Amino acid sequence: MAKKIKRRTQAERSEETRAKLLDAAFEVMRRRGYVGFRTAEVAKVAGVSRGAQLHHFPTKESLVVAAVEHVFARALAEARLRADRAASHHTDAIEAIAADSSDFFFGDYFFVALDVMMAAAKDNRIREKIAAISRSNRVPVENAWQEVLVDAGLPPGFAEDALWLTVSIVRGLAIRTLWQKDKPRFDRLLRLWRDIFWTYAKTEGLIAAPPKKLRLQVVVGNPARGALGAERRKPSKA
Repeated sequence: MAKKIKRRTQAERSEETRAKLLDAAFEVMRRRGYVGFRTAEVAKVAGVSRGAQLHHFPTKESLVVAAVEHVFARALAEARLRADRAASHHTDAIEAIAADSSDFFFGDYFFVALDVMMAAAKDNRIREKIAAISRSNRVPVENAWQEVLVDAGLPPGFAEDALWLTVSIVRGLAIRTLWQKDKPRFDRLLRLWRDIFWTYAKTEGLIAAPPKKLRLQVVVGNPARGALGAERRKPSKA
């Protein structure tokens, strides 16, 4: 007797269509930029009808904002997993934060959102929405990493300062790629910051000894990859 195939519900089909549109919208923004973004191309890339697209996202703005929120939420989930692994394996927290920040700030998610913010410089509504998405998804990432630093024995205030400095250094280097790509120097500067931080922490009596050195590296100049050198993949369905 043939096994009966369970039919998907209307809600499941609708959610699948929405996810296809969001992934396609982000891909079009990555390739074309916000200025060259066309909703008709999104429908074509997603393999859905224009009617289906307009049903889910009736305007360009609604589609762009939802696509940015979609990938930022994905980045948040990835960062939380990394933070959990770092805590459970007692990984060098500064190095882990730098690696996670590099994956985000040197990758597509950040630069697409930045492009939208810059292109919509005179549209306060879109800028405010993107800023709100950034806050709601990046602040929890920072909170997760601050907990890792505190669990490593650092005082909460000092841990927060260390986090802010580490993230700011990585973000600044990522912005520098707009006019200069110097991967060897980026790698060297991040390792230098790591050494400076742990040496200071030891000098101040905050730790007994710095963690074992690892080989921290970033990847620059390839917009199709994250900074850890791995192709971004869509989460597999359960």
